[in-house]
Amino acid sequence: MLRKPVPKILLTGQPGVGKTTIIVRLASLLGNSAAGFYTAELRERGQRVGFKVVTLGGDEEILAHVKLNSPHRVGRYRVNVTSLGPAFAEIENVLAQHETRYLLIDEIGKMELLVPGFKRLITRVLESSFPLVATVPAKPLAFTDALKKRPDVILFQVTAANREKLPAQVYAMLSTIKP
Repeated sequence: MLRKPVPKILLTGQPGVGKTTIIVRLASLLGNSAAGFYTAELRERGQRVGFKVVTLGGDEEILAHVKLNSPHRVGRYRVNVTSLGPAFAEIENVLAQHETRYLLIDEIGKMELLVPGFKRLITRVLESSFPLVATVPAKPLAFTDALKKRPDVILFQVTAANREKLPAQVYAMLSTIKP
């Protein structure tokens, strides 16, 4: 019996277009059958000062901050390379299970790629039997450019014109795989 391919979906687009919002809406639609993480801005007095990682299980860690003491840097932000520990644990737990769960990852970007083992984890997820929706930057980045070219990946360009419809469209695709 042939098995239906499991969706591996990447969302790409310019910063601020709504990729994270789509991941958060999908997490809400999928409920407890989803695992993974998203990134959220940290703001002080109306200015963005960093980012935090929020797992769908409820853990939070500072990913990057302008005042963080770290040698790792992306733009003006210093990156905490241990921040993805809870996200790794949540994803590893799903990979070890035998029941289907949906994996949501926001984002596979410059900051996250500084974290040791992150590329290896993403490769394992893509090679797994679990449905995936992840966000990647539109700007050229060797690792994510290679992911976008994978034959098993469905790539969506997120724009202001389609961002409101994409959560339902992606959810419909994922619904073909029942957890």
